Amino acid sequence: MLSLLGFGMIATFLFLVISKRLSVVVAFIFVAILFGIIGGFSADMGNMMMNGILKVAPTAIMIVFAILYFGLMIDVGLFDPMISRILNIVKGDPLKVVMATAVITMLVGLDGDGSSTFLITVSALLPLYTKLGINRLILACVISLSAGVMNMIPWGGPLVRAAASLQLEVSDLFNPLIPAIAAGLMWTLFSAYLLGKREKARLGTIHLKGSSMAFAEQLSVHETPGKTPGKPPKLFWFNALLTLCLMTLLVVDILPIPILFAIAFAIALFVNFPHPKEQQERILSHANSFVMVSTLVFAAGIFTGVFTETKMMDAMANTIVSLTPEWLGSHLPLVVAITSLPLSFVFSPDAYYFGILPVISHTAANFGVDPVEIGRAALLGHSTTGFPLSPLVPATFILIGLVEVDFGEHQKFLFKWAFGTTIVMTITAILTNAISL
Repeated sequence: MLSLLGFGMIATFLFLVISKRLSVVVAFIFVAILFGIIGGFSADMGNMMMNGILKVAPTAIMIVFAILYFGLMIDVGLFDPMISRILNIVKGDPLKVVMATAVITMLVGLDGDGSSTFLITVSALLPLYTKLGINRLILACVISLSAGVMNMIPWGGPLVRAAASLQLEVSDLFNPLIPAIAAGLMWTLFSAYLLGKREKARLGTIHLKGSSMAFAEQLSVHETPGKTPGKPPKLFWFNALLTLCLMTLLVVDILPIPILFAIAFAIALFVNFPHPKEQQERILSHANSFVMVSTLVFAAGIFTGVFTETKMMDAMANTIVSLTPEWLGSHLPLVVAITSLPLSFVFSPDAYYFGILPVISHTAANFGVDPVEIGRAALLGHSTTGFPLSPLVPATFILIGLVEVDFGEHQKFLFKWAFGTTIVMTITAILTNAISL
C-alpha cells in the first residue's frame, strides 16, 4: 500500500508540474499534504515536514549568499573581461558560443559541486546569450550535460555516495569508468555542436560593433554605482582575487559552504559598496532571484520529508526489486544503467544510493554479479545526467532559477540529450568491461 502511495505521489507531482497545472512550489506542498493525509500520517506530518526543511536548510542558505555574491560580481563587472574575450573568439557566432558553454562548464565543474558550477557558468554566460538572442533552454541544457558528466569525478557527490553505500573504494568505481566519462564529454560536445548549429541557422552570425574594450559595456545588464560603462571595472583585481580564494576554499573544504559564501559576500559588499544605503540596494536588487530559488528548495524539503519519513521510499524500493524477473538477474548492471536516469525523477540521490542501490546490489550478488558493477552502472545516469532533471535535487532549481526557464520546459528539452549521454556512456562501459551484459 505504501509503495502504491509513493508511486502515486511522485506521478501526481510530475503531472501537475509538467502539465503546468500548478507551480513547482505549490505542487510540492499540496502533494505532500494530500498524500500524507491519505496515508494516515496527519498526526506526524508536521514533524516530517520540519525534518525535511532542516535537511535542506544549509543548501537554501548557501543559495541565498551564493546568488548574492555572484550577483554582486556581475554588478561590479567581474565577468565582463572574460565575456569580452569569449566574444572576441566566437565573433557573435551562436555555434561557437554554445560550444564554448560546454567547455567552460567542464572546467568550472572540476570543483565537484553542481550548485556552484551552475552559479558560476550561468552568471558568466547568461548576458552573452541574452545579447545574441540564443534560446535560454540551450544554455540550461548544455550546462546540465557538461555538469552532469563532470559530477562523476572522485570528489563529486554521486561517486562518494555510491562508494559509502556499497562499502567500496572510490578508485574501484571511478578508474574503470574513465573511458565512459571521456565518451560522455565527447557526446556533450557533439550535442552542443548540434544545438549551436541549429541556433546559427536560426539567428545567423551576429555582428557586434566595437572593440574588445567595448564588449563589457555592450553586455552590461546592471547599471550600478560600482561599474562605469566603457571603462575597466573598479576593484577588478580585488574581486577576482576574492573569488579565486573563495573557489579554492570551497574545494579545500575548510568551512561549510554556506559560511564561506556568507563571509565572501559580506567582504565583497563592504569593499565595493561601503555605504549602508548602497549595500541595501544591492541586496534588494537580487532579492527576486534568491527568494524564488530558496523557496523552491524549502518546498522540496517539505515534499521529501513526507516522502522519506512515511517509508514510502523504502516500500517503493522493495517493490522494484521484487518485480525483477529471474532471467534479468545476470543483466542487472545494464538494467540499472538504463533505468538510473528515469529513476532520478522518483528518488533523490540519497534515497537512490542509500535506499535502492544496496538492495539491488545484494540482489545482483545472488545472480553472481559483482556489486561494484552495480555501483558503476548507477553512476552512468542517476546523479550524472539525471540530477539536472530531477525535481528532488535542489541544484536543479538553482539552474532554472538563474536561467529563468520553466521547469517543465527544461525537462522536456533536456531529457533526450541527457538520456543520449547515458546510452553513450553505457555502451562505452560495456565495451571497456566496466560493466557486464
